[in-house]
Amino acid sequence: MINKQRLINEFLELVQIDSPSSKEGKVAQVLVEKLEAIGCEVSIDNAGEKVNGETGNIIAKLKGNRPGKKLLFSSHMDTVSPGEGIKPIIDEATGIIKSDGTTVLGSDDKAGIAAILEALRMIKEKDIDHADIQVVFSIWEEGGLFGAKYLDYSKVDADYAFVLDSGGAPGEIIIQAPAQDAINVKITGKPAHAGLQPENGISAIMVASRAMENMKLLRIDEETTANIGIIKGGIATNIVMPELEIAAEARSLSEEKLDAQTNHMVETFKKTAKEFGAKIDIEVNRAYAPFNVCEDDEIVKLAKKAFSNMNIEGHTASTGGGSDTNILNKNGVKAVNLGVGMKNAHTLEEYIAIEDIVNSAIMVKEIIKEA
Repeated sequence: MINKQRLINEFLELVQIDSPSSKEGKVAQVLVEKLEAIGCEVSIDNAGEKVNGETGNIIAKLKGNRPGKKLLFSSHMDTVSPGEGIKPIIDEATGIIKSDGTTVLGSDDKAGIAAILEALRMIKEKDIDHADIQVVFSIWEEGGLFGAKYLDYSKVDADYAFVLDSGGAPGEIIIQAPAQDAINVKITGKPAHAGLQPENGISAIMVASRAMENMKLLRIDEETTANIGIIKGGIATNIVMPELEIAAEARSLSEEKLDAQTNHMVETFKKTAKEFGAKIDIEVNRAYAPFNVCEDDEIVKLAKKAFSNMNIEGHTASTGGGSDTNILNKNGVKAVNLGVGMKNAHTLEEYIAIEDIVNSAIMVKEIIKEA
């Protein structure tokens, strides 16, 4: 059986260690010690140096005592803001853990980390036979998937990878996720006195507004979304806005549809800038590729068998969000993303059910047993 109290205590301990993106050094040090105490061989790669972070990814291996599929389990160490000074609260009446309302909780993704650690302990304590097990606790997943992008893949040789980083309850198996384009736009107009000679200016905000008015945004179809997320510009109310910067994105399960949506947004910006006589600079980067694992793939069957052992019905799903799962698949490591039950992630209302944390640990243990 999973040691429920130890698991919950560890989760509470982890969420109270500050680890905003690029500043995961303190929690990494704690996790290295925990993994070594379990009996893992542990190393840290140089991903942190590539993003000016405090630490790299933690890569650990628990050597097996029988042949079988080599498995990798992964969760990310960083949390979104506001995620410093987290004070978790156990609500006994509802069986959930939440923050005090001034920060996120950090179950995204320390619930996954706690579940993996507890499962490994149970494997060792109960002398459960297993093949080689690898663990990756990644840096800076939020806002860029940088840890997975710069992971030292020469140290990863798993047959299958399970990322514990989805909001569904244990039983959810994410087999499809979109690609994303990051679109950064700079519009340069012409300043003028807004009260004396506004007609002599070219307003960057008017260019942007007209472009967005003619742009397909938000839900495009069942596979595709697009959004204008950040707009920055302006000097003063009495100056026609001379410059404006926009950060936007497009996502789709289909790369063909993503290309079409991104091109539509870029061409709309360019056409509108030309109409106003403004200058425009646009940079497009494919932030990550999509992934699509077949329903009848062995990795899915393995997860479903583990859930069946728990009397939970395993079910597949797709998501509109990206995760380290995208990057692992892109680098040749077949991976799916598993639900751990985090709710309202990235908000002050984030919470997780204690039952889901416990089931997540059992889920990892059962996957290891079945591999």
